[in-house]
Amino acid sequence: MIEVAGVTRRFGDFTAVADVSFRIQAGEIVGLLGHNGAGKTTLMKMITGYLEPTSGTIRVEGVPVSEDPSHAQSRIGYLPENCPLYPEMTVLEYLDFQAGLHGVPESRREAALARAIRLTELAPKALAPIHTLSRGYRQRVGVAQAILHRPRILILDEPTNGLDPTQILHMRRLIRDLAKEATVIVSTHILQEVQAVCERVIIMRGGRKVVDGRLDELQRASGLELVVDRPLEVVRPVVEKLAGVLDIKLLTEEGGRFRYHLEAGMEQAPEVARAVQEAGFALHGLCPEKQDLEALFAEVQSGGEVRHVA
Repeated sequence: MIEVAGVTRRFGDFTAVADVSFRIQAGEIVGLLGHNGAGKTTLMKMITGYLEPTSGTIRVEGVPVSEDPSHAQSRIGYLPENCPLYPEMTVLEYLDFQAGLHGVPESRREAALARAIRLTELAPKALAPIHTLSRGYRQRVGVAQAILHRPRILILDEPTNGLDPTQILHMRRLIRDLAKEATVIVSTHILQEVQAVCERVIIMRGGRKVVDGRLDELQRASGLELVVDRPLEVVRPVVEKLAGVLDIKLLTEEGGRFRYHLEAGMEQAPEVARAVQEAGFALHGLCPEKQDLEALFAEVQSGGEVRHVA
């Protein structure tokens, strides 16, 4: 549905996006994650046709955006980071105006407005002037204008920025509901937002793509965590003789409990449990050790290696 191939964007001597490539299939919910200045917004603007790449190509449904930006824009709903609103208009007046810009025919205008207001729960504020709305309601108006024409692709740039915890939960529910009908890209610098709503994450650093993978794969079990009451020099010979246990490393020690990382699969867990109990150790814990997405994000932002998880 969306294909980004070798895309670079320069502003004078500054390279905002550098040789980025990826594909997003229909129905995916993808998080575009990175610190402020990583190139996320520039990339979103190129996908939506508001900005030309310096080099590379972007296709939406097989059509190059640079050759026919109106094709992409008719299929994309876009919530920019700072959505331009007209404060003197009421919510209904603004959405009616935006429906016209989106090319929604008069015959379908009323139904389109009703659907957008219903999905974003804006009915109590439909006749209120926009300048009277809270930050959360203004974000809902921004989403409502993005879905008026029932886009097949929805791009949300920092959708929870500045919202309080209750408003954030509502926005997450809304994104999940909208994803039932559209491919969704959520651009954010907040790790928790990606974990809450996305299936796949693309991490940007300094204008480059450094990670691309499904969240369940990125966070899959990477070994076993063993907690017993004995130090490394006692535990090592007991577990390293087991088939499938490749290495053991001490992680922490507190109150006589030693926490270890075992380079082993889940299938080795019963053998590990049996061996430590036969050796007379007190077994306080044995579980899969999952890769922490927060640690991964910190690693790549500090210069860790590029990785892709299919």
